[in-house]
Amino acid sequence: MSNANESAATGGGRPSAGVTGRIAIAGFKQVYSTGRVEAALDELPAGASDSLRATYEKMLRSGGDRFSVKPGAMPDFDALEQELPNFGEVLDDLRKQLALCLETEDPLELTPMLLLGEPGIGKTHFARRLSQLLGTGYGFVSMSSLTAGWILSGASSQWKNARCGKVFDTVVHGDYANPVLVIDELDKAATDGQYDPLGALYGLLEQDTAREFVDEFAEVPIDCSDLVWVATANDASRIPDPILNRMNVYEVPAPDAAGARRIAQRLYREIRDSHAWGARFPEQLEAPVLDRLSPIAPREMRRALMGAFGNAKLAGRAEIVAADLPADRSARRPRIGF
Repeated sequence: MSNANESAATGGGRPSAGVTGRIAIAGFKQVYSTGRVEAALDELPAGASDSLRATYEKMLRSGGDRFSVKPGAMPDFDALEQELPNFGEVLDDLRKQLALCLETEDPLELTPMLLLGEPGIGKTHFARRLSQLLGTGYGFVSMSSLTAGWILSGASSQWKNARCGKVFDTVVHGDYANPVLVIDELDKAATDGQYDPLGALYGLLEQDTAREFVDEFAEVPIDCSDLVWVATANDASRIPDPILNRMNVYEVPAPDAAGARRIAQRLYREIRDSHAWGARFPEQLEAPVLDRLSPIAPREMRRALMGAFGNAKLAGRAEIVAADLPADRSARRPRIGF
């Protein structure tokens, strides 16, 4: 890691103490050469894209160094496991990988991971919480809602309305050299017949080739070798083997009954504590309500609870009862197959 002025840094929206109060160790890493950007800017022809010219100028203003961070101590994965009890296997592996670099000057290095499991069981939430515990940035791209094959790698500036890809945008326009980048619903990547939306990942998931990733819009190499990759999917059979072989693949189960009850109780407290009206409700849910919530996928739990709070209020009560929960969400939906 090309570090300068390595330190423990906090505040300013940059490297900071995580949600557990443990300070992230911050250094600097050059993610692109301003000299190469200057050369690319000088070589632009008169009729070149205004957007590309503006991109180069912004790169020069912000400079090529970004924060490279890692936790100052082992993150509080125990608390995260209480929050998301079905992610125990993933967290065990993360503990092992982090143990190798925490007491040395080695940079944070985590093997790309693929989280497989039913919709709504907390995969994306896990990735966001991981970025908070690591003290680094966060980027997100949903493959299911996109048809453009160049969303990760950018499109040539010669095309109308072309722009940089999500990888370039997250690293160059962000504060961090090693953000968590989530590729959501990797198995639902659509192709338009001309571009492979996953093509860029073949190089990005290998450290050696990721060091000089070239976005097709900017055409200036950037160092993406420290990115923390988290992909989510429902069906591994729809993902090319060369990509699967570059990742640690985890089958994340739905939480068991006890775990689901803990998740429901946590979501209830989060909703209650984040609204002024929540103070009128008790701190804990009663057992019959938890029994009704436990079969529901975590994503559905939040919506069910919001509806239940409203039903209780309309009924003139300051507590949720089982009858307040929407009937059509009282059971886990079957997994959708493709």
